[in-house]
Amino acid sequence: MDVKWGSLGEVALVSFGATVGVVLIFALGVQALAGRDAARSAGQGGTARATAAGACFAVCAGAVLYGLYLIIPQFH
Repeated sequence: MDVKWGSLGEVALVSFGATVGVVLIFALGVQALAGRDAARSAGQGGTARATAAGACFAVCAGAVLYGLYLIIPQFH
C-alpha cells in the first residue's frame, strides 16, 4: 500500500482551514446577535446586526450542506 503523503497533507490543511473558517464565521454571527441585543436595550434598532448574524449563520449552514453533498454519494 502506497500513501501519497503530499495529498494527505493537502487534505489535512484544507480541512483545518475550512474548520477554522466556519468556526470564525459562526463566532462573528454570535457576536452580531449579542451586539443586536445590546443595541436594542440601548434603544437602537439593531436590524443591521441581525442581518449580519443571519448572513453568517447562512454561510455556516451552506458550508455544512456542501460538506454533506460531498460525502453522500447519492447526491452526485
